[in-house]
Amino acid sequence: QVQLVESGGGLVQAGGSLRLSCAASGRTFRSGAMGWFRQAPGKEREFVAAFTWSSGSTYYTDSVKGRFTISRDNAKNTVYLQMNNLKPEDTAIYYCAAKSTTVRITSTAYNYWGQGTQVTVSS
Repeated sequence: QVQLVESGGGLVQAGGSLRLSCAASGRTFRSGAMGWFRQAPGKEREFVAAFTWSSGSTYYTDSVKGRFTISRDNAKNTVYLQMNNLKPEDTAIYYCAAKSTTVRITSTAYNYWGQGTQVTVSS
């Protein structure tokens, strides 16, 4: 089992920054992928960013490219999402997820999910 705990959410003004953290415990993957997703009220959960352990490749949805950066600290078993130049449309609950493969990493087909952390961006 893998446990994922997100932190770092909060209220920020448009143009501001936040850094989300995802601490992983239990069985940790080193051959699959980890990702960040978000879900706004009344909308489906959507892909934000991900990386693959094997190659270190990163992937982003178009709306966050150039503003968000996914990174990891292997020693701390922690994944980060640095979010800069935040916009009101970034408001959502952000979820960390992990999977054991690198197939369909931009879909919600992940094995493990955290509980989420709220990000609210005011205009």
